[in-house]
Parts: sequence; structure tokens; C-alpha cells
Amino acid sequence: MAITYTWQVANMERNTANDGVVVCHWRCIGVDGDHSASSYGTTSHEPDPSSADFVPYADLTEETVLGWVHAAVDKDATEAAIADKIDAMINPPVATGTPWA
Repeated sequence: MAITYTWQVANMERNTANDGVVVCHWRCIGVDGDHSASSYGTTSHEPDPSSADFVPYADLTEETVLGWVHAAVDKDATEAAIADKIDAMINPPVATGTPWA
């Protein structure tokens, strides 16, 4: 089965003086059947309210913020690390037991 990845914005921190987001808390969850793993992190941002592409806090969408996250985080490496965790669940690299049991 293929792994399905879901990226989410868990929370944000904003500068109340200009409504610019300064920190994004993100999570990526990978699911393969009954197995799942995730990664959590933060990205820092320096909003410039005078910039033409500035988006006030009230106008943000998760899609916009995830665009910022993906620009700051190695998306492929994050998903590959999650795939490795899931693979280790499906094919454990260490086993326990005794050969005579």
C-alpha cells in the first residue's frame, strides 16, 4: 500500500502589532494501512507588512501557510523520514525472542 501524507498547520504565533505570522508549527502525518508515523516542527518567518505579498493574519488560509512551510522545510526529506519510520514498523530491524521457543 502507498503512504498517504497529510500536512497540517498545528498553530501559529503572530506579531499583534502588524498581524504578521512569525512562527508556524506544522505536522506531517504518514499513513500506510494500519501503520502511521509523524513529524512535527516549526518554521520562523519575518513578515514585512509593506510587501505586496503580505497577507494579514485574518486572511490566511492553511494552504498559504503550508506554502511557507514547504518553502522552509525539505518536504521530500520529511516524508522520506516518515516512510522510514513506517517501514521499520512493518519490517522491524530488531526482533526479540529465542530460537528454541
